Amino acid sequence: MTLSRLVPMLPVANMPASVAFYEKLGFVVENRHDEWGWAMLRCGDCQLMLDQSINFHSGIPRMSVLYLYPVNLADFHRNAVENGLSVPGPDNTFYGMIEFRIEDPDGNRLWIGQADESKR
Repeated sequence: MTLSRLVPMLPVANMPASVAFYEKLGFVVENRHDEWGWAMLRCGDCQLMLDQSINFHSGIPRMSVLYLYPVNLADFHRNAVENGLSVPGPDNTFYGMIEFRIEDPDGNRLWIGQADESKR
């Protein structure tokens, strides 16, 4: 058995606010149902679902991390800043990536990076 693709679904408290955040990162809405509190977003070949209807049991931790691989990290970072997001500058990591890390409005963590070619 094989899978043809994987699309993360992030739990969000306010889908319209989360859509606005991800649009500032360059995502576009492919499909949206405000009455469900659900949206499908795309950035290049990558898709992401946002869903405010997911019910959580109290006391269960919910933290997710998405690692985004833009084609050009500097352009992606510049776009996020120009769109009004507060983002730290990229750092060189010990594991050979250049990346920056941010959180969406619901605390989902986004690590955004590309390989540090000087380390290869």
